[in-house]
Amino acid sequence: MQPRDLIASARRLAGRGRRGKPRQSDLKRTMSTAYYAMFHALCRNCADSFIGKTPPLRSQRAWSQAYRAVNHGYAKKQCRDRGVMERFPRDIEDFAIQFAILQEKRHQADYDPSKAFTRHDVLAAIDAAEAAIKKLKASNIKDQRAFAAWTVLAKRSE
Repeated sequence: MQPRDLIASARRLAGRGRRGKPRQSDLKRTMSTAYYAMFHALCRNCADSFIGKTPPLRSQRAWSQAYRAVNHGYAKKQCRDRGVMERFPRDIEDFAIQFAILQEKRHQADYDPSKAFTRHDVLAAIDAAEAAIKKLKASNIKDQRAFAAWTVLAKRSE
């Protein structure tokens, strides 16, 4: 799943440039899709960092396992740890902040029937997700790897 494809899908669902009030079902799916673009960017970062980016030089089975190792709740918890996240470069910290924010909005979109969004809300979320993904991808590989470890690998208690 390519994050850029999810961003494009979210933009189509949001109906940018269309007239009329969009359906809440479309706006809620858009919010969810914007979050999943970030989630899959995180999964890809983890798999690429742990196993490698080049398909011929990696085990596809191991890459898929690393990709699937990301847990939504644990990743959010780690991203919200300000004491640690502020030690990362600003671009990765920005991704982490946006990831946690969009996961909360996705939960509202998917599970709160009384929550309503506007087209402006979802377009802002899409733009924020896209910018955060670009920042993560442009960051130093050493920092990407450290972020992958932080968001996936649980620390054993002493």
